[in-house]
Amino acid sequence: MPSPTTPHTNELERRVLDTLAGLSQMGAAVTQITPGDWNAAASALQKGLMRAIQAIPGASAAVYAFDPQQRAFHLGFRVSAGNWIESQEGVLRFEEPGLRAINQQRCVISDLEPDLETASILSDTALVCLPLSASESELGVLCVDLGHRRPLAPLEQLALDNLGHYAAMALYQAHRVDSAQRDLARKEDELDRLRRAGMLISSRLGLEETLEAILQMALEVTGARYGIFRLVDSEGQNLLTRAIAGERLDRPLVEALPIDEHSVMGWVALHRQPARIIDLQVEPWSSIYHPLDAELEMRSELTVPLIDVSGRLEGVINLESPQVGAFSESDSHLLQSLATQAVIAIQQVRLLDALQEVAHLLLAQPGREVLVRLVNLACDLLNASASAIWTLQDDRLILEAASAGYQRGEHLPLEGSLTGEAILKNAPITADNVRTDRRFHRADLAQAQNWTRALIVPLSADDNSEPIGAFSVYSAGSEPGLFAESKWDEKVLTFLAHYAALAVHSDARQRALREAQERHAVAETFAVVGDIAANLLHQLNNKVGTIPVRVQGIQDKCRPALLADMYLAANLQEIERSAAEAMAAVRENLSHLHPIHLAPVDVAACAARAIQAAGLPPGIRVEVQNLSSLPAVAAGNRSLSLVFENLLNNASDAMKGQGVISIQGAVRGDQVEIDVRDSGPGIAPELHDRIFELSFTGRPSHKGKLGFGLWWVKSLMVRLGGSVSVHSDGRHGTTFSLHLPSAKDDR
Repeated sequence: MPSPTTPHTNELERRVLDTLAGLSQMGAAVTQITPGDWNAAASALQKGLMRAIQAIPGASAAVYAFDPQQRAFHLGFRVSAGNWIESQEGVLRFEEPGLRAINQQRCVISDLEPDLETASILSDTALVCLPLSASESELGVLCVDLGHRRPLAPLEQLALDNLGHYAAMALYQAHRVDSAQRDLARKEDELDRLRRAGMLISSRLGLEETLEAILQMALEVTGARYGIFRLVDSEGQNLLTRAIAGERLDRPLVEALPIDEHSVMGWVALHRQPARIIDLQVEPWSSIYHPLDAELEMRSELTVPLIDVSGRLEGVINLESPQVGAFSESDSHLLQSLATQAVIAIQQVRLLDALQEVAHLLLAQPGREVLVRLVNLACDLLNASASAIWTLQDDRLILEAASAGYQRGEHLPLEGSLTGEAILKNAPITADNVRTDRRFHRADLAQAQNWTRALIVPLSADDNSEPIGAFSVYSAGSEPGLFAESKWDEKVLTFLAHYAALAVHSDARQRALREAQERHAVAETFAVVGDIAANLLHQLNNKVGTIPVRVQGIQDKCRPALLADMYLAANLQEIERSAAEAMAAVRENLSHLHPIHLAPVDVAACAARAIQAAGLPPGIRVEVQNLSSLPAVAAGNRSLSLVFENLLNNASDAMKGQGVISIQGAVRGDQVEIDVRDSGPGIAPELHDRIFELSFTGRPSHKGKLGFGLWWVKSLMVRLGGSVSVHSDGRHGTTFSLHLPSAKDDR
């Protein structure tokens, strides 16, 4: 049978029911609280607490907000009812049981837990603390002082549980905007720091200065005490220290670290993911930690990889602290954001340094030196294995410069090659695997050198110019840097290609200027020499020209004596002949100083006359190829024949009378190119410029010739409006290339 109801029980039930009814009204008020309205929340809580102490006579109560970040109560927001006493004997009465209630997420009653230090203060009272939470957020605590030590009745517990639920909802409603505002303020602060970091980084010009600025900013935004910046070396195997920061770094350990799992930074670089280590003395980190300084003990570490948009690893940035758990997840996100800016800054600084260097080279070095430096810079900036620059000549591509250590062909067809496609389309071209790409002209070289991806851009001085060649880079093997898939890499290579085009154009203009200056100098020289020669010929005519006349006079007047003395007669005849031949030789050689009247000339005929006139020894064999099919050139018959004759005699001397000379012609646009190649020992590269000097005496002159050798060849070619160049490695023969403008042939 149910026990009879006592008056005391009926009274308790009535009070609790009244309280629950009041709490229902509180719930309605809670639903009306707008986010961030702490006054409305305090009003609703005040009503709820008043209802609660009515249900528990003699009780007092309070609600305190809780800061989960600081793990402490926010005393600035407190709502109380009844005769609530906050502290006693200098101690916050509710703090210890309140923290236990929040940490353990349960109701804590002080008189039932004697291990509480505040129990002695609560000598004859019982303090009930209920945690207030919502949506997994720790919001505060509800504290109720029962007034005297006694157990809590079930109905009273029910009333407090309901009050705790509504109180939590009231705090949550008010806290929503406040929390969002705090998060927003924190994010704004982080963004402001990152903006300032970006401005600071972008204001630096040198790479070392930029890295130091990035590291200092990383220390500031995370509150770290120490930091180190390491970049990947050119081989992609090690991390090299480039910047270090911190107090009392007496013995920093800055040696190279391999990219492997034997150090924290090596592990981060290898796996390409950040590491936030709360305690460095905990495995597995304790066994692979590489000390920042031999004299300092670090306890926590935050390391982030620097990876560009194409997936290429640039390095790592590492922060450390002597405190355990010094870095939060937010610090990790901040450092990753800073690392992204750092990668962009590093790439921009490297590109700027490269462009400044090339700009200086364009002013100070020959075009070929600039091109060689550009192919090396392309490999460095794009992390490529090989690079090459090609120029367009008619329907083929000529290799101008290539990175060291790789084999390439010297020529490529414009049509049917991957490099030619970039020129024909005047747009960047990529290939995932040149070993299997049918557009790549030399699959054998790609297979032999394990080339995979390729990026090729046209060579032009600006976006509106017609390409004059192409700039290509290649990766080898399975390296992670997918340079061919990055717009940044395409932009960088396009910049370098513009500079390469400028170098080619500049070289052509310099060459044209030198040729014009040479023509002008030769014209002036020949004008002066012509005047001198005319005067010399006049003097010789006055002196030597009278010898035959005088000999004839002697012969006429002294005929009986000459008939009687045959020796005298023979000598007079020899004197007359020698004088006549001397005058003829002078006239013939000085005729070359006269202005040359350019006309269409048959190259094959000039070469044939030169071969006959050279009188080459029997051990020399001359091979002629493609000369008869060449168009006529604008030249002079005698002058061009003399050029061939000098080159033939020069080759014969070099081969010491034994060997092969080939004369081969080809058409290059509006120019005709004739190559005179010998099988001799060659000419050392360092002598290529000197052999055309007038004072060069590397070989003896020929009997009956002027003896000016290759200077005479170059001078004649300049006077003909053409040019001559030499090609030789100093070991395997020599090729002299003659370039003459083509002319209409009226034959």
